[in-house]
Amino acid sequence: MKNFLRYASSFIAPIVMCLLLPYWIVRSGGHTIAGSLQDAAVLRLLAGGAVTAVGLTLFVLTVRMFILIGRGTIMPWDPTRHLITGGLYAHVRNPMILSVLIVLLGEALLFASSWIALEAGLFFVINSLYFGYSEEPGLEKRFGEEYKEYKKHVPRWIPRRTPWKPRG
Repeated sequence: MKNFLRYASSFIAPIVMCLLLPYWIVRSGGHTIAGSLQDAAVLRLLAGGAVTAVGLTLFVLTVRMFILIGRGTIMPWDPTRHLITGGLYAHVRNPMILSVLIVLLGEALLFASSWIALEAGLFFVINSLYFGYSEEPGLEKRFGEEYKEYKKHVPRWIPRRTPWKPRG
């Protein structure tokens, strides 16, 4: 039970960002869904649902890697003990944040909500600042040259086409 509660904390922030805030936005009228399901609306709903599903899948995969490989959570009070450079992390340094961004963009499309799209934009800007000024310097202190080498080869937001493999 203790481990379950420890790892469940990895879902607190994403639930707030991807479920509670978008729910509040949609409930308060921050969307523009038309009353009838025209062909374009059906395509938008299908595309939004597919994009959201991809983002959720990527999120679950990254949290799983945090728990199994990193031996920690996404929360600052229980960070990973090992640097994760394989799987999705071999393509992009922040697949978890990217997955949340994908979910938000999918929801913006799904609900035709410019407010959720704005939330996604603010989420991206805030995380870009946070990673540049806090997270990455902290990772350099914790993991030293291993992280610096990883950072040289793996982009922060736009995934590499081929996975990066550390030397050795």
